[in-house]
Amino acid sequence: MSLSPRLEFRQTQSLVMTPQLMQAIKLLQLSNLDLVAYVEAELERNPLLERQSEPEGEGGAGAERAGEGVLEVAVHEAHDAAHEARGDDREARAADWLEERLDSSRSAIEDRLDTGLENVFPDDVGREPSGPAQGAEAPAYSEWAGVGGGGRDEEGYNLESFVPAETSLGDHLSGQLTLALTDPVDRLIGHHLIDLIDEAGYLAADLAGVADKLGAPLARVEAVLATIHAFDPPGIGARSLAECLALQLKERNRYDPAMAALLSHLDLLARREFNALRRLCGVDEEDLAEMVAEVRRLNPKPGLAFGSGVIQPVVPDVFVRPAADGSWHVELNSDTLPRVLVNQAYYSKVSKTTRNDREKAFLTDCIQTATWLTRSLDQRARTILKVAIEIVRQQDAFLTLGVQHLRPLNLRMVADAIGMHESTVSRVTSNKYMATPRGIFEMKYFFSSSISSSDGGEAHSAESVRFRIKQMIDAENPDDVLSDDTLVQRLRESGIDIARRTVAKYREAMRIPSSVQRRREKQAAAAGS
Repeated sequence: MSLSPRLEFRQTQSLVMTPQLMQAIKLLQLSNLDLVAYVEAELERNPLLERQSEPEGEGGAGAERAGEGVLEVAVHEAHDAAHEARGDDREARAADWLEERLDSSRSAIEDRLDTGLENVFPDDVGREPSGPAQGAEAPAYSEWAGVGGGGRDEEGYNLESFVPAETSLGDHLSGQLTLALTDPVDRLIGHHLIDLIDEAGYLAADLAGVADKLGAPLARVEAVLATIHAFDPPGIGARSLAECLALQLKERNRYDPAMAALLSHLDLLARREFNALRRLCGVDEEDLAEMVAEVRRLNPKPGLAFGSGVIQPVVPDVFVRPAADGSWHVELNSDTLPRVLVNQAYYSKVSKTTRNDREKAFLTDCIQTATWLTRSLDQRARTILKVAIEIVRQQDAFLTLGVQHLRPLNLRMVADAIGMHESTVSRVTSNKYMATPRGIFEMKYFFSSSISSSDGGEAHSAESVRFRIKQMIDAENPDDVLSDDTLVQRLRESGIDIARRTVAKYREAMRIPSSVQRRREKQAAAAGS
């Protein structure tokens, strides 16, 4: 074996992820809000990009204006001068008419009254009127309302500025903290604890860690928290559900040892094990019913009564409508698609004025980036539409008959049908929504695993099986609650081969309690009614 160096030629194939390819892949998985933010950033950075809705750039208009002759400019100047002369003459005639009209009106009034106006209003002679003269037109609303800021015609007038701002939970608690505590150190600890309270009103932090971070004794932090517990709304700053309910009961003077025992065993209350609760609390059935009713009247999330973050509505990327021939019409939502163009005229004008290689490189990068962005946005829209059309074709039964007819579908089936890779389909369906006659669904919703049929027929979608389980549980009799084994038996009778553990997993995913808990809840509801 020779160890001497030598030159060799090898030809291999490999996938090179260029920066432009990586950006194109990134654009596929962006939601419509993220895409708009990305395009806005590109519009600010790249001078060769412009919105399609905007008029043509100044470069093209300037080129057209530069070709106008001197004669045309002179004609425009002569026309403007004649227009100004006619305007001055018209104003002079209007002033003469107004003066004549006023004089005739005054003489007519004096002739009709058979005396002068000074004799009719003797108190006003020699004094400037403080308001509008008698008989003059009252000032318009825009004249007096605009004085002092706030007029309707004033620039920047906005009705929303008169709407009071929504008070947040932090502002509400900070206002009470200022009145309750006077020591600056305690106020600092209190503001830090208020910042740690979530929207529901719970303090999800360890007091020992807070004390160590602030460099304060743990007892002092606990004392400040005890002060916050007395704030409005009752139950604020609690570290658990039991503590939140206890604070509200203390505020109502309803917290006793029996109620404390009940709150310490909320898991038994959730499972409706009333016999065990009676033994632990040491009360009879009637007293326990009153205690349970008192707990139900409490608010488990007191912080939600105040303003929270703005909830953004879901804007669909694709619309699906029934067509006249019985098929489905699929179209993109044009409002979610940013429209940008490359200003070639401006590029041609600026490229002629470059002075060095640095400016040429910058313009070359800008034109390449702008061209790539417009092509990538067009390709993204085409890919989304292609995937949506295939999903609608595969799930035609769902759109027509409902969720019980949702077919099992995976990424490979769609990718093979449209000639794309599975990763591309996965990115396209991420954070994208489809508006159908049955509601707005995320595109990922239509992809579900398959459950084999017991009779060898077509497989069933996992989502449709979950829907059937929920239907059977909602329709069950309180005296005959369906167990998981009974659900498995009925599903197999309808042609669905499913295991008991799968039924239990689907039931727990839908937050449906077990058959024992459902029986207790329905019997309690029937007894209460």
